[in-house]
Amino acid sequence: MKTYTYSEARQNLASLLDKAKKESEVMIKRQDGTYFVLRPVKVKQSPLNVEGVDTDFSAEDIVRTIREIRERSINT
Repeated sequence: MKTYTYSEARQNLASLLDKAKKESEVMIKRQDGTYFVLRPVKVKQSPLNVEGVDTDFSAEDIVRTIREIRERSINT
């Protein structure tokens, strides 16, 4: 893992963030010898958080279809 000085990190923050994302982390060293690790945070998302699908169905079409399916299951 490459170590960057504080000045390098400050001057190239955007590319340093990209590098941390790609390589999982980068190290920064201050002039006083203190080291820091910069890494991306993994955000947990709900498995139910999915994008919708565009269809040509209206709400009425969906309700009618569900009612038809329910009626079929009751009559069988």
